[in-house]
Amino acid sequence: MGVSLKDVAQRAGVSIKTVSNVVNNYQHVTPAMRAKVQKAIDELGYRPNLTARHLRKGRTGIIALAVPEFGNPYFAELAGAVIDAAARHDYTVLVDHTAGLREKELLVSQGFRSHVIDGLILSPIHLETEDLMARTETAPLVLLGEREYEAPYEHIAIDNVAAARAAVRHLVAQGNRRIAFLGSRTGQERQPAHLRLRGWREELAAAGITPDESLVVVTDGYGREDGAAGMARLLDREDRPDAVFAYNDLIAIGAMRALTERGLRIPDDVAVVGFDDIEESRYTTTTLTTIAPDKDAIARLAVDSLVEQLSGRPVAEPRRPRPGYRLVVRESTASRSDSGHTEDL
Repeated sequence: MGVSLKDVAQRAGVSIKTVSNVVNNYQHVTPAMRAKVQKAIDELGYRPNLTARHLRKGRTGIIALAVPEFGNPYFAELAGAVIDAAARHDYTVLVDHTAGLREKELLVSQGFRSHVIDGLILSPIHLETEDLMARTETAPLVLLGEREYEAPYEHIAIDNVAAARAAVRHLVAQGNRRIAFLGSRTGQERQPAHLRLRGWREELAAAGITPDESLVVVTDGYGREDGAAGMARLLDREDRPDAVFAYNDLIAIGAMRALTERGLRIPDDVAVVGFDDIEESRYTTTTLTTIAPDKDAIARLAVDSLVEQLSGRPVAEPRRPRPGYRLVVRESTASRSDSGHTEDL
């Protein structure tokens, strides 16, 4: 039989109500009393029944995270950060995969599984503002990613334009002038690519370099194979680039493979910068310089927003927080002795 609140109360010499106040982290408990009860909890090994606690509040204790790509390590790492952030609020996370399909994004946003979740964190690709405005599901929703929406939901996203400019600024500072953008997409569904391309254009212009649109390479997808194929097309030109800014790390890693297969040196012949700072970028043969979004901050802000809304905070004016990011300089743009430093931006 498990340890009960009554057992803890008897050990601490206090009332059951006092133990309940400590377990539920009510603020009016004095530090001395909290320490006394916590000592009894630790000695007895008491574990709160989180399911019962959530049910008393009319909740399940589960929040959902819906992402478009399980195959992209960025989303796996982000999911881990969301799970950690949710655990600090005693919530469990149900991870769903939309595969970037509009019908699946509509399904989860409109309340699919609403009977088992208290709120949803969604990273959409194809949803439009009209879809969100038509949402009738009452469970709190927080949006992630760089699609821009005029909808009454809180939205967590880094400043992609500024982050892209930081990447290009670094390449220019290294003496590069023919800087390609690898990973452009057509259509609104890849708005992050448009924002990063905009940053590429703006920073080149600010440096007095006319952006060469022939160095913008559209890719079919955003994986390693797409980066390798796009880089091969650039290298087939007579006037190849001296640097590449890739839409994400996977495209950059594919590009570096293509460069190596052609016998080119990184960064001496072609420098490469990625975006996302996935773990793999730290272990490639030539480690990858990249923009590192603060995934922990993104996760914390999203989970905190859901928890606050579940506690009754109205979303009359949805917030649009901007988590930070860093430029992580590694061997793909610097010598081994110069790599390894970061710049908070």
